[in-house]
Amino acid sequence: MTSDSFATLNLPPEVLSNLASLGYTAMTPIQAQALPPILAGQDVIARAKTGSGKTAAFGLGLLTKLQADQRAVQAVVLCPTRELADQVAKAIRELARTTPNIKVLTLCGGQPFTPQANSLTHGAHVIVGTPGRIEDHLRKETLDLAEVSTLVLDEADRMLDMGFQDTLEAIIEQMPVQRQTLLFSATYPEAIQLIAEDVLQEPVMVEALDSHDDSTIEQHFYPVSDEAHRQTALQVLLLKHRPESAVVFCNTKIETQELAAELRRRRFSVLALHGDLDQRDRDQTLVRFANKSVSVLVATDVAARGLDIDALDAVFNYQPANDPEVHVHRIGRTGRAGSQGMAFTLYTDKERRRVDQLAEYLDRQITDEALPPERHLEKRPNPPAMVTLLIDGGKKRKLRPGDILGALTAGGGVSGDQVGKIDRFDLRTYVAVHRDVAKAALTKLTEGKLKGRSFRVRRL
Repeated sequence: MTSDSFATLNLPPEVLSNLASLGYTAMTPIQAQALPPILAGQDVIARAKTGSGKTAAFGLGLLTKLQADQRAVQAVVLCPTRELADQVAKAIRELARTTPNIKVLTLCGGQPFTPQANSLTHGAHVIVGTPGRIEDHLRKETLDLAEVSTLVLDEADRMLDMGFQDTLEAIIEQMPVQRQTLLFSATYPEAIQLIAEDVLQEPVMVEALDSHDDSTIEQHFYPVSDEAHRQTALQVLLLKHRPESAVVFCNTKIETQELAAELRRRRFSVLALHGDLDQRDRDQTLVRFANKSVSVLVATDVAARGLDIDALDAVFNYQPANDPEVHVHRIGRTGRAGSQGMAFTLYTDKERRRVDQLAEYLDRQITDEALPPERHLEKRPNPPAMVTLLIDGGKKRKLRPGDILGALTAGGGVSGDQVGKIDRFDLRTYVAVHRDVAKAALTKLTEGKLKGRSFRVRRL
């Protein structure tokens, strides 16, 4: 038995069997470090980023303490965004498959309040949600946290960046002092240290920050003379390397909007992701980028949290990150699972100090590179391989992915391998199809029926 085997932990046989069925063959570094103290009931501070396996670490920990016969909230997981909360809740439900009668409830903003309150009246063991909505339920007395034995702060640094500190404190005040608290954060700024001192008791510190190196992420650094040159440089790099999917990080939401508008004017397939988007537009933006019907996502660091894209070809730092740890977190979104990724950083003379700080942090020499020739600007961007069709019907109308796939492939014209991701929400469904069959697919869904009913369908 290897030291990274889940069998080395004190877990029930049915849990180990379920882990194997879910494809958990061995513990990731953060799981190997964090699970022993978590299962021993200790408070833990873990520095780990998205994609490190942290959800399984705290998920297994909180599930082992649940009393299924007690219909009280016993564990709370706080997340910065609805997308991350949805991912976490789904993962915990999968981990709990062999534990009967465990109810996991998601409480996030952007969703109607009353149905959530009604669900709470039937009881739940685990609450996963965003701080603002959980505070709303506490204020309206639809949620009781008096029996909580485990609190998880997931991506705590971004919750603080988003201004949730007072909200977090108000929520924690409603919980028992005697509880286990697990804090997960990609970075560890001073604000995190202060909140850790307030809410954790003798915590164990573990970290597994970066499994990436120069063999999996190819980093390039380019000096630019001014803002106009920066914008041109980005276009040159996009046109030379032609990534199928790329995230461009800006430091402010105004910059994301302006840059996305300029790239769109230059015929790039691009969307902006920032804090001013309402939940519906945010959902749609993330779906279209994840299903490969949009090639470039221009985003702020905070807005991009919860972004879970397995095959991201490139990351562009339109400006250097303000903190070296944020830079590492940004570029760690490419080159995952052993694939080769690329990261490009643009900076002016005024920003060189940040690059020098990064070089010191990474303990490596950073060499200026010359940008590719501007003749690349004469090329046209490649259109994305996929197109998204929006169906005005979803879970509430009992529309299933199988119904849609069957309607698209019936009678020929569209094959199963020409249909990509199908993302269902309560009132709408997004379907990715190959560009060359988009017209045929739209015609089939518009003129045909799904489950004997007609739905409005349009191409985005």
